[in-house]
Amino acid sequence: MRSLVESARDAAHPAEIVLVLSNRPEAGGLSFAKEAGIATAAVDHKIYAGREEFERSMQILLELHRVELICLAGFMRMLTPGFVNAWSGRLLNIHPALLPSYRGLHTHQRALEDGVKIHGCTVHFVAPAMDEGPIIAQAAVAVLDDDTPETLATRVLEQEHLIYPQALALIASGRYRIEGNRVISTDHAPEPQPLRVPG
Repeated sequence: MRSLVESARDAAHPAEIVLVLSNRPEAGGLSFAKEAGIATAAVDHKIYAGREEFERSMQILLELHRVELICLAGFMRMLTPGFVNAWSGRLLNIHPALLPSYRGLHTHQRALEDGVKIHGCTVHFVAPAMDEGPIIAQAAVAVLDDDTPETLATRVLEQEHLIYPQALALIASGRYRIEGNRVISTDHAPEPQPLRVPG
């Protein structure tokens, strides 16, 4: 989230971060956003009877702030197909693995257990199924012989901070097309218009 906020401060960036929303009222990102002058909101999922009610409250806040794109960052809750479909093509996520490999949790541990030599991260459009959807950007890191899940996670996180802002800029600019599960950059798209995005 911080990388997205810092990148969007550049006047040339095609997105504006207008809201940082968390389902955890104690999330550190909320304090960072407040200090950066960005609107914040906490929608505590624990006080709702179900996911639909929780998502309705989120939707009200997103509409209030006129959000056009959502970037999930550390948001560890499954969204309902109804919410995902309502935001189809406008909902991005970053995952700490090279999708379609290692969907779900504990990606670094699983990669080490499998003995892979390359690991990384993926920015993708969100689909109703977990960790699926057209891939916008990926970055790879070498898996070292002495890696632990923690050391591997640190190197992958460095790449996440680089590719997520780049992926957001591409999508916010409108300079792409989707073919199947591929997001392809284009050179002939119309001049980008700023989009309002929650971090």
